[in-house]
Amino acid sequence: MSARIIDGKAVAATLRQQIAARVAVLAFRPGLRVVRVGDDPASGVYVRNKDKAALEAGFDSATLHLPANTTQAALLGVVAGLNSEGSVDGILVQLPLPAHIDADAVIAAVDPAKDVDGFHPLNAGRLAAGQPGLVPCTPKGVMHLLRAAGAALPGARAVVLGRSRIVGRPMAQLLLAADCTVTVVHSHTRDLPAECRRAEILVAAIGRPEMVRGDWLAEGAIVIDVGINRLPDGRLVGDVAFAEAARRAEALTPVPGGVGPLTIACLLENTLDAALARRA
Repeated sequence: MSARIIDGKAVAATLRQQIAARVAVLAFRPGLRVVRVGDDPASGVYVRNKDKAALEAGFDSATLHLPANTTQAALLGVVAGLNSEGSVDGILVQLPLPAHIDADAVIAAVDPAKDVDGFHPLNAGRLAAGQPGLVPCTPKGVMHLLRAAGAALPGARAVVLGRSRIVGRPMAQLLLAADCTVTVVHSHTRDLPAECRRAEILVAAIGRPEMVRGDWLAEGAIVIDVGINRLPDGRLVGDVAFAEAARRAEALTPVPGGVGPLTIACLLENTLDAALARRA
């Protein structure tokens, strides 16, 4: 068989259009502030894409670019100022931060009501408890992709490969909330390929290039590849061996062009939701 390709760019474009239409009728512009520390090249590209998408959707968006030698105290001061600024609805501190800064302390300092990355412990706890809150953008984007692919979620056997707090853990919580039967697997799982073969839905977020081979997949599985890895020859690949997976999966996301565009679209969705909640 040859898998259907799940076009993340198209799904994200539709979502951004819907968000722009919602913003257009508001009496205010949702305010998004991205804080970037240092000059990590990948972060620079990502932040520019975020700014472009936010402005196109009608947001009041800006990036605060701080030097790499910014102290933790100074960064916390910037976050505190954004917390208190009434026109700012969403705050995103771009990761990774320089090694001398405690990222956990910075994440915890962001007002949970403005935490559009969904990383604050309070928002993580709300997600785990099944309560409303701001959800990490990448797992939220995966749910959009699964629904766009026509996945029958209630009762489906879902396997999440990876247990990071940014993707794996919140991904499992969202799938549970959608009534899937969820297994989380990782580097210490015994017989990892066998566990993956049980999946009707596989979300790969392990950060290892082409780790998931075609024979790890059940025939007809829906495969969402969150990974993005640059090989020595410059090529970008996911965590799934795409050509092999395409011969067994029913539907499959490409890398690039799969999950990535949804992450930015869901950042906008979170910012709009935070803006409306603050004014309710």
